[in-house]
Amino acid sequence: MSSVTLAEARVADQATAGAAPGGAIVQLIASSSFGGPERQMLELARQLAPRRRTVFASFSEGGSRQDLLEKAAASGFEAVLLRHDAPRLNAAIAEIRELLSRVGAGVVCCHGYKPDLLGGAAARRQGAPAIAVSRGWTAETWRVRGYEILDRYALRWMDRVVCVSQEQARKVRRAGVPARKVEVIYNAIRPERFAQVDAADRLRLEAMFPRTPRWIIGSAGRLSPEKGLDVLIDAAAAVAARASDVGFVHFGQGRRREALERRIARRGLGDRFLLPGHCERLDRFMPHFDVFALPSYTEGLPNVVLEAYAAGAPVVATRAGGTPELVEDGESGRLVRPGNAPDLARALTEMLDSEARRRRFGAAGRRRVSRDFTFEAQAEQYERLLASLCSR
Repeated sequence: MSSVTLAEARVADQATAGAAPGGAIVQLIASSSFGGPERQMLELARQLAPRRRTVFASFSEGGSRQDLLEKAAASGFEAVLLRHDAPRLNAAIAEIRELLSRVGAGVVCCHGYKPDLLGGAAARRQGAPAIAVSRGWTAETWRVRGYEILDRYALRWMDRVVCVSQEQARKVRRAGVPARKVEVIYNAIRPERFAQVDAADRLRLEAMFPRTPRWIIGSAGRLSPEKGLDVLIDAAAAVAARASDVGFVHFGQGRRREALERRIARRGLGDRFLLPGHCERLDRFMPHFDVFALPSYTEGLPNVVLEAYAAGAPVVATRAGGTPELVEDGESGRLVRPGNAPDLARALTEMLDSEARRRRFGAAGRRRVSRDFTFEAQAEQYERLLASLCSR
């Protein structure tokens, strides 16, 4: 990506041209990829564009890729790569204040512990309301746990905390954030992303396996401890013992790849459980999953379940975080206990045993996202929140 700075930031000539009263929305993140949170931010900005101007800003994260800023700029939004980062905290806060002043910020939306701490401080000094979007805490490593402790403290000083699920809202309130500051706004999805279903994509999926499977159980997410891939691998061994023609594929990358590959080998699944890494064609592949599995230990509100629903894939997931707020057990999918491989294996096997059940759950998931998780509904909730803060 070409460097995007305060002096070189691009301003939309269409989508961001008509700012509503109250000033611009500054979306602040420390982003090194384009995942679920980044997609939510960009789609919300597109939905709000006729009424409100959005500016995207990201910390440099040590020179990592800035896919969000690239995509935001390509969509006509102003995209700002901040020059200052930790440990130059005062310089970073001053730079954010300069940005807020220049764009006439009415609200700052902060995503993650660093934006919450630094963006929240800059907003208070600038006199602008600050919203934190709380998607969940993973406790992935000791370092992450330390950051998340700081984040819980920072949330108390925000004007509002938007939680992506009722379960996350309960955690935020337990962290000391007053209930009057906490609002729940669910993640959303555009089902049309999955409208093009091509039989050739099924063939591409099958071709990844040394032996063509009859069924494919798919999953997606970071290769990190909280995602529970170790449990899915153990469950896969039990499923494969009963169904010799089932294949498993998990799309995603992360630091646990080698450990997971060793576990796959120990379970004798070397040709049955694939870890292809990041996949640009995931939207095209998901409609061809016979079952989608989510084995997480913790979640905020999993975007991948919304995606599986929109793709018409039946879901087997753990009762983690806000997942039970998405998956109605026995109606639009199956729920099992986190960390329990036998339970997960039984639910997956039962799903494979009944094509009628898979079709019924898949259709129920499609109806659910089309009814309850649209960006139109999400934008209306944000619009009411923004209006209430900007009118203060």
